[in-house]
Amino acid sequence: MKSIKVFSLIVITMIVTSCNGQNNKTTASNQATSKIEVIDFYGTHRCVTCKAIEANAKYTVDTYFAAEKKNGTVVFKTINVDDDKNYKIAEQFEASGTALFLNVIKNGKETHIDLTDFAFMKGKDKASFSKELKAKIETELKKL
Repeated sequence: MKSIKVFSLIVITMIVTSCNGQNNKTTASNQATSKIEVIDFYGTHRCVTCKAIEANAKYTVDTYFAAEKKNGTVVFKTINVDDDKNYKIAEQFEASGTALFLNVIKNGKETHIDLTDFAFMKGKDKASFSKELKAKIETELKKL
């Protein structure tokens, strides 16, 4: 009987962890606050598109979320994945080069939303990139 309970628990755990969103990962955070971190991971050597992704993400946060940035609800971060001190966070997000994430922290629980494909597709088109990133951040802000 005990082995059936253990087996059932293992199966339920496998189902719950495998049903996590395609590009989303949820982890516990030590922070009890609710906020959105826009995180631009980058490597030491960057191409034009990689530089544009950072510039356009920063522009979007600075332009459309100035009040939220001021009160800490929206934060923009850049993280060099080649710097040894950033190994742990790069590993947590599975970032080995240029990557763009929304880290939605709600009541201390983190949800990582991978926007890397979007960022590379729209990276050099500032207007389109900014419009779509703004909409994604607004959607997540409504959930906080």
